[in-house]
Amino acid sequence: MPGSKQKKPWSGAFKEGIHPLAERFTSSIDFDKRLYRYDIKGSIAHARMLAKCGIISRQEAAALVAGLKDIEADIEAGRFQFDPALEDIHMNIEHRLTEKLGDVGAKLHAGRSRNDQIALDLRLYLRDEIKEVRKRIKTLKRVLARLARKHLGAIMPGYTHLRGAQPVLFSHYLLAYYEMLERDDGRYQDCGQRVDVLPLGAAALAGSTLPLDRGYLAKLLGFRAVTGNSIDTVSDRDFVIEFVADCCLTMMHLSRLCEDLIIFSSPEFGFLRLPEAFLTGSSIMPQKQNPDVLELVRGKTGRSYGALFSLLTMMKGLPLSYNRDMQEDKEPLFDCVDTVKSCLEVLAEILKRIKLEEARMAEAAAQGFLTATDAAEYLVRKGVPFRQAHQIVGRLVRYCMEKKKRLDQLSLEELKHFSPHFDADLIHLLTPSGSAEARSTEGGTAKRRVLEKLDKIGK
Repeated sequence: MPGSKQKKPWSGAFKEGIHPLAERFTSSIDFDKRLYRYDIKGSIAHARMLAKCGIISRQEAAALVAGLKDIEADIEAGRFQFDPALEDIHMNIEHRLTEKLGDVGAKLHAGRSRNDQIALDLRLYLRDEIKEVRKRIKTLKRVLARLARKHLGAIMPGYTHLRGAQPVLFSHYLLAYYEMLERDDGRYQDCGQRVDVLPLGAAALAGSTLPLDRGYLAKLLGFRAVTGNSIDTVSDRDFVIEFVADCCLTMMHLSRLCEDLIIFSSPEFGFLRLPEAFLTGSSIMPQKQNPDVLELVRGKTGRSYGALFSLLTMMKGLPLSYNRDMQEDKEPLFDCVDTVKSCLEVLAEILKRIKLEEARMAEAAAQGFLTATDAAEYLVRKGVPFRQAHQIVGRLVRYCMEKKKRLDQLSLEELKHFSPHFDADLIHLLTPSGSAEARSTEGGTAKRRVLEKLDKIGK
């Protein structure tokens, strides 16, 4: 089968053109074309740096910059025709630039390689996307905080092993997810520091013999530093893997929240109602209102995990420095970015619209002897060793089960039958609200502690 007729920029040492199957197999333009803005931004900075260093004239640089801006306008207007035969976004743009400017266009690539060029594009892209992800995290945190303030008095069962454990404020429960998102935000911010390093100037792997000014490039592109080793620069995808790992943690947190919302909105729990606009029906069962959106967030978490494992596996055995395997970094990265942003956005909209069934939550918090620990700790305050207190209250719970009573329904006489240390002031502590209010350690569920947290958060 004859080789491709499209002349490659690297074809000088080749007698035979590339096979069409190999050409299709190696092309990445279908997915890396979304990097066009960053590729053009980097090329404009590179052209200006080449002129500053005397490698091209200022007139040539001006022509290159104008040509690149015209190409960007054509892409955004849908006039640009991407050619798979040109392999990637870099060569598509360079080929069009050379068509427009002739030999001047062919001068742009001096002092750089596609190896450091793609590293630059990815860093510029991720720098922006980290900001976008953090913006959506901030929105979701704000929604959680407002919901917590709105329902400050609502009591619900807190769970371990999905069994009722102790009464908590619903606001306290929501702020648990706020804490998770706060950690996520910090991770993205930290990751951004390692993303924000200029790779351009490393060239293929060894740097360049041309008098490039990498510091000037960093200034033009707003990077805080330049990379320190050219071999590492072109072979490094740690920053991509770190970002995707951070996305996996975020998605795990969102998936847990979705699971809670699915459970709490089920008829068996009935703690809240989900907005109908985010529910779907059944093709056969007319009564169904299914939490498909929440289930999809849960399912998409697996996609993010898959992206991380794909990247880690891709990189695990690569010799230094650049290898074409690394072309496989983009699709998992792009998918992960799109996934985490859409999931953050949709969850914020759902949470804005949920309706709480506070009476049902309070009723559930009053069942299952959730204040038993309060009774044990009451005895501890009276000087009873905790293990003894645990046994005493365990017998008290068994008594309630047999008598079909709640702890807060016991008389003082009944309580004293189990321990003379029990007194009338215990009764209030055995109610869900009394229990929650008494848990006033820093970070606890007492209303004043929740308010302290909300005040720190602000509006």
